[in-house]
Amino acid sequence: MNTCSLRTSFLRRFLPRCSAGIRGFTGLYQMVKFRFGTFFPLVLGAGFLLTVFAYGLFIFLVVEGWSLLDSFYQVVMTLSTVGFMELHPLSDRARLMVSFLILMGVGSFAYLVGAFTQVVVEGRLQDLWGKRKVQKIIDSLSDHYIICGYGRIGAVVAEELRRENLSVVVIEKDPELLFELERDNYLFLAGDATSDEFLISAGVERAKGLFACVSQDAENVYITLSSRQFNSELTIIARADRPESVSKLERAGANRVLTPHQIGGKRIAQVMLRPTVTDFMDLATQGHNLQMEEIPVRPGSELVGKNLITSGIRPRFNLMIIAIEKAGGKMTFNPHPEVTIESGDTLIAVGPPENFSGLQTVCRGSQEDEA
Repeated sequence: MNTCSLRTSFLRRFLPRCSAGIRGFTGLYQMVKFRFGTFFPLVLGAGFLLTVFAYGLFIFLVVEGWSLLDSFYQVVMTLSTVGFMELHPLSDRARLMVSFLILMGVGSFAYLVGAFTQVVVEGRLQDLWGKRKVQKIIDSLSDHYIICGYGRIGAVVAEELRRENLSVVVIEKDPELLFELERDNYLFLAGDATSDEFLISAGVERAKGLFACVSQDAENVYITLSSRQFNSELTIIARADRPESVSKLERAGANRVLTPHQIGGKRIAQVMLRPTVTDFMDLATQGHNLQMEEIPVRPGSELVGKNLITSGIRPRFNLMIIAIEKAGGKMTFNPHPEVTIESGDTLIAVGPPENFSGLQTVCRGSQEDEA
């Protein structure tokens, strides 16, 4: 009875660890496979050959006790096809091991030659040029957006940015999600977003905004801290799963910190309590016939110094200004028609999507007549 209990306890502890180890190895294998792409068979063949070579060194260096130079030379002679000659007499055990060495060496060479032929004959070299082309495209971007993590949150963010026709670069390390990124035709880098190397490769110094939305709060803190050091003007939106992480992310440099659970809970409550208001907000932010936008007023804009009546926004662009955020951060809802528009203000407007381009041009400082 005690023996049975011990066996059961051992299996309960061992099997989950074994399963976790297998999943970890599988994930690493998929990561390496995706990283090297079509060159993976060549890398795998080279790995086999190096393993066989190490096995040969073990035979002559450890089993037979030869010198390192003699062992190296004997392995080269054995694995090559120029002929086999024993530098020193071999024991029966060593002869048996060398027989397996020759078979494995021939198999590794055959696999490596086949993989190389596949790469060359099938034109797989295009994969290398494809990755270089992607990096060149990323290097040419500016004022783009970087998404760190393509999980459930990151995928929705990427879809929304694409819907707005904005340039997006995603950094992801999960092999399964990398396949989805390739399928969805996004610009992406396969790697760890906490690495400065990948942030720089994604163009963080030239980016307009960054979304730190990986699943671990600690990683989001590190991403935020590193990104802020590279670009002091970067707008950083960070995800936090735990409330205590919000202040840490803000201190690290995040402009806004959002908790998906709180947002989801509030959203569900609003749908129940204020369904019509919720439908209107959805229509204004996601609809095709009605849109809500925030438009900053630049110093050179012709609207500076005018009020809402004299600006002619309503008759010129058929847009309604529902709020104005002053430069100091104060938000005024349903502003009075005689409120003066100042440089640094942000206009919150509602109207048909096609009407916003004219107002945006005027707010940027264009002197063209938009009437």
